[in-house]
Amino acid sequence: MSSTVHSTDEDHETKEMDIRSLSSSRRQPQNAPHIHKVGVPPKQNFLKEFKATVKETLFADDPLRPFKDQPGSKSSSWACKQSSPSLNGDIGYAKLANLDPQYGLYSSFVPPLIYAFMGSSRDIAIGPVAVVSLLLGTLLQNEVDSKKDAEAYRRLAFTATFFAGITQATLGVFRLGFLIDFLSHAAVVGFMGGAAITIALQQLKGLFGIQNFTKKTDIVSVLHSVFGSAHHGWNWQTIVIGVSFLAFLIFAKYIVRKKNKKFFWVPAIAPLISVILSTFFVFITRADKHGVQIVKHIEKGINPSSVKEIYFSGEFLLKGFRIGVVAGMIGLTEAIAIGRTFASMKDYQLDGNKEMVALGTMNVVGSMTSCYVATAVVGLVDFEAAILIWKIDKFDFIACMGAFFGVVFSSVEIGLLIAVSISFAKILLQVTRPRTAILGKLPGTNAYRNIQQYPGATKVQSVLIVRVDSAIYFSNSNYIKERSFSMSVAQLILANPGPVVIDKLHASNFATTIGEDKIFLTVADAVASCSPKLVTEV
Repeated sequence: MSSTVHSTDEDHETKEMDIRSLSSSRRQPQNAPHIHKVGVPPKQNFLKEFKATVKETLFADDPLRPFKDQPGSKSSSWACKQSSPSLNGDIGYAKLANLDPQYGLYSSFVPPLIYAFMGSSRDIAIGPVAVVSLLLGTLLQNEVDSKKDAEAYRRLAFTATFFAGITQATLGVFRLGFLIDFLSHAAVVGFMGGAAITIALQQLKGLFGIQNFTKKTDIVSVLHSVFGSAHHGWNWQTIVIGVSFLAFLIFAKYIVRKKNKKFFWVPAIAPLISVILSTFFVFITRADKHGVQIVKHIEKGINPSSVKEIYFSGEFLLKGFRIGVVAGMIGLTEAIAIGRTFASMKDYQLDGNKEMVALGTMNVVGSMTSCYVATAVVGLVDFEAAILIWKIDKFDFIACMGAFFGVVFSSVEIGLLIAVSISFAKILLQVTRPRTAILGKLPGTNAYRNIQQYPGATKVQSVLIVRVDSAIYFSNSNYIKERSFSMSVAQLILANPGPVVIDKLHASNFATTIGEDKIFLTVADAVASCSPKLVTEV
């Protein structure tokens, strides 16, 4: 006959507990140790229980607020360091979104002002970014052709920006920021890396001066379009200008900065120098008359109002809402990720929900002032993160590569879908197939630990001690039952159940079914009840 001791949480026996057990055993017959009983929490009415559950879910810091301002706690001052991306980047990002260049400039003016008053990060830069611009441009282009109907395309972009802001602000107001955590860090790294490749491929159109370029973003279609137009579509003047200034930017960023620290300012002004020199070169040579594409006219003045251009009815309302939700979630994920990174590096707290409200507000206001979706500027390709993911968790690496190849070989939407799907698949796998551990007794102690982690831990004869390293739900109960009772078991004993578990055991009368005397505070107590010989030896 064998017994199963089911530990529902990590054992935290201490020396003090052992001392109390030893002193209490002196008042009892020898070899009859004191058995600690499991406390049953007081019964709460439904309203109080529901309120506590909601507070725990939406206000995770609520139980810890009394300790917030204890003596000796760290405090930090707030200093705003927000900035916007460069002029060159703003114009380029607008082109990725298939919008006129001035809208990139507009989006780098109003949103940073709004964020400066409402945001909680000290370090992030606010403005249009490559990933969101590409995603927005791709999704909008699927609905409206930017060349055939530029007005409808522009209005749909403002509508999507409005609903992106509404989505972000709503998540913040209702403290639902935990939803973006379902998109794992590994999936985000892969998605961003794939987007970087896609964005680089899109630049080949301008680098080679190609007029008729594919609207698809996958690597196969883009390369086919590039090499298919090699004989008649490439412009050698554009290639010379593009390659020359690209080499100059790389030289300034990687070589000058590393070779001589005195020239640290060169990489900062290199983009501006490139714009000035290339503009001057094109002007004196009249290269624009020979097929070199130029930005041409840019509207003067500050952001004009675009309230009347937002679709609040009609067929484009639902399309704008759908695109806005997707773009808003991606922008939010990117912003929160980089914000948390800076906060952890510089040892200050980032209020995620406050960030969402700030980002949402700036996009709602931005949609009414001729701006499109703005967020945190972050580097796209992170090789070190991908290598670290491979070392830590191979399943996470699969999620990373799945998102990466989905973006590169299909589209931004497919890559995003793969990233979300793999992230959810991992969550479901961990919930439905929780890890279980067989415990053994560490020699000379009263502690029971995983025998795989501690080979020196010995099994107790005729007793199978199983620990479930996860919460038990209806979705994994059968799996746990099959895994735990695959061996021949005649008796079930529970050890160390938490307050929620013990409350449900009593509410369902299961405690009565197995017997109140079969529920113990510690594994040691449970083992002592079914293996008194071991206690005698100790």
